[in-house]
Amino acid sequence: MAAEEDMCGDETQKSSENNENTAETNIFTIEVLQIIKEAQQQHGLRHGDFQRYRGYCSRRIKRIRKSLHFPQGDKRRVNPKKINMDAIKDVRYVHLPLFSAERAWSYAMQLKSEANTEPRKRFHMISKLKKAVVYAEELYTLCEHDKCDARTKLESQAYRHYMRGSLEFELEKWKPAIESYGSVKTIYENLAKAFSEEMQTLYLQRVSEIEPNIRYCAYNIGDETAIEDLMQMRREAGAGDFMLGELDTLLSQTREKQAATLSEVTWQGRTVPVKSEPVRLFLLNLQESGEEVEKAEGIDNKISIYESILKECIEAQQYLRDALHDDQNFKLALRGQPIDGKISNAHYLHSYLTYIKLTKTIERNLLLIENLKLYLPGGQVEEGRKVTKPQDLVRLYDIMIQNLGEIPSLDGIEEDESLSIEMSTRAVGFKAFRCFYIGQSYAGAKKWKEAIGLFDRVLQYAQEAIGKYKKLPNNSVYKVEVKNLEELAKEADSLKYSCHASSILDTESLTDQVADMSVRNNKPLMERLDQYVEDPSLATKKAKLVTFPPDFTPIPCRPLFFDLALNHVEMPSLEDKLEQKKAPSGLTGMVKGWLWGGKK
Repeated sequence: MAAEEDMCGDETQKSSENNENTAETNIFTIEVLQIIKEAQQQHGLRHGDFQRYRGYCSRRIKRIRKSLHFPQGDKRRVNPKKINMDAIKDVRYVHLPLFSAERAWSYAMQLKSEANTEPRKRFHMISKLKKAVVYAEELYTLCEHDKCDARTKLESQAYRHYMRGSLEFELEKWKPAIESYGSVKTIYENLAKAFSEEMQTLYLQRVSEIEPNIRYCAYNIGDETAIEDLMQMRREAGAGDFMLGELDTLLSQTREKQAATLSEVTWQGRTVPVKSEPVRLFLLNLQESGEEVEKAEGIDNKISIYESILKECIEAQQYLRDALHDDQNFKLALRGQPIDGKISNAHYLHSYLTYIKLTKTIERNLLLIENLKLYLPGGQVEEGRKVTKPQDLVRLYDIMIQNLGEIPSLDGIEEDESLSIEMSTRAVGFKAFRCFYIGQSYAGAKKWKEAIGLFDRVLQYAQEAIGKYKKLPNNSVYKVEVKNLEELAKEADSLKYSCHASSILDTESLTDQVADMSVRNNKPLMERLDQYVEDPSLATKKAKLVTFPPDFTPIPCRPLFFDLALNHVEMPSLEDKLEQKKAPSGLTGMVKGWLWGGKK
C-alpha cells in the first residue's frame, strides 16, 4: 500500500522535474516549498501522522539512489559519497539532501509529540533537528551553484533559515530564532509578489505558519504586546485552521509564566488555595476566555474557544481526581453516598471545576443552537448545507437541562438554596424552548392536536420562568434570556392558532374528498346482467366479465352407512367342523414315526 502511494505521489514530481530540466541548458529549477508541501499533504501530515511521512521520505531517498545508481556503500560497509554539482545532470541529486532533511525533521516532530509523556525523548528530538539543519545547509550549498536559477537559491535559503529557526526555537534561543524566522518571512513575502496566484497562496501560507512563533519569540524577548497578538491569531484561527494546535501550545507556554500570581480562588463564599500548576493555568486561561469570546468574529471561532476551554477543564479535573485518590469523602461522593462533615479544599476545588465545565457546556450549546437556527426550514439555507431539523435542537436543550440539574447537587454547595433556585429557573426556561421545538416537529408531521397541546405547555413554562426570573436577586444578568422567553411566548401563541386553523382546513378538505368519492361496483358482468350501469372498463382489455377462478360452492357430502344389526347377531359354533390331531401312543409309535415318518 505504501509503495502504491509513493508511486502515485512521484508521478507528478517526475513530470515536473522533466519539464524543469533541459539537456541544452542544464539549469535546475527546484520548487522546494511546493515539493515538500505536496509530499506532506499526500503522505500523512494532513492528519498529523509524522511517522507515515518519515517512512515515505526514507523510501523516496532509497528509490532516488537506486534510479541514479548512487548508493552509499554496500551490504558490508557504508561509503558516503558527496554530490558534485559540476558533474551531475539530473535534478534528483539535489532532492537527496532535501528529503533527508524532511525525514529528520518529521522524526523530530514525532518525538516532540511523544515528549509530553516521555521527557527523555526531548534530547532525541533536538539531535534530529540538528541533523535536519545539517541537511538543509547541504541543500543550500548545492543550490548556490550556477546550475540553479535565482528562485531555487532563494527557496533553499528560506528552507535553511526555517530549519535553523525551528532548532533555535526548541532550544529557547529567542533572539537568533526570531532573526531566522524573520529571514524566512522576508524571502517568502518577496517571492509571493513575483509569481502566480497559486504560488502566492503557498508562500503566504508558510508566512502564516511561522507568524505565531515570531510573536512568541518577541514576547520572550520582552515585547508585552506579543501575547495580545497571539490571542488575536487564536481568535481568528477557527475550528479547522492548521495553526490552531500550535497557537494553543504557545499560549499555554506563555500562561505558565503568569500562573505564579494565581494562588487562590473564591466561589460561593469559600476561598480555597490553588496549589497544582495545571489548575492554575486553566483558571488563568478562564479569566481571559471571556474577552476572547467577545472579540472573536463568527460563531465557529467562538465555539472553537469554548472547545479549548472545556478540554483544559477536563485535564485539570483529571489532575485533581488523581490527587484526591486517598480522600475518603471524595470516594463516598463518587459512589453516591452521603458525606460526613466538611469536604477538603481540593475536593471543593474539584466541585468548582465541575461547575465551570457544566456552565461552559451550556454556553457552548447556546452558540450551537444559535448557529443551527439559521438553517431551520423556511430560512435561507446555503447550498450544500444540511437543513436543521427541530429534533436537533431538542437534543441540545435536553443536555442543558440535565447540566442545570447536576449543578445544585455538587459536593460542598448542597445547602445553597439561591443557586438551586437560579438553576431551576433556567431549567424551566429551557424546557419552554424544548417543548417549542418538539411542537414544531409534530406540526411538521401534521399532528395538530399534539402540536397545540405542546404550544400550550410552552406558554405555561414561559410564563412560569419569566415570573421566577423577576424574583431572582441578580435578574439583570438574565435580561437576554427573559427577552428570548417573551419572544418565544408570542411565537408559540401564534403557532398554536395556526395549528388550530390548519387542523380545521385539513378536516374540510378531507370531507370534500369523501364527497367526491364514487363507489365503484366490483361485481363481474355475469352477476349484474339485470342492472344497467355504464362501465367504461368493459371496453378495455381488462374487462371483468366473470369471476375466474370461480368461487368455491358448498355441496352435500356423500351419506355414511352404519351396520347396526351386526351387533345383535349371534353366530353358530364351528368347533365340530375343526380337524382334531391325535398324538402317537407308546414306544412303538414313537420309533415308527422316527424311522419311517408319520402320517401327515
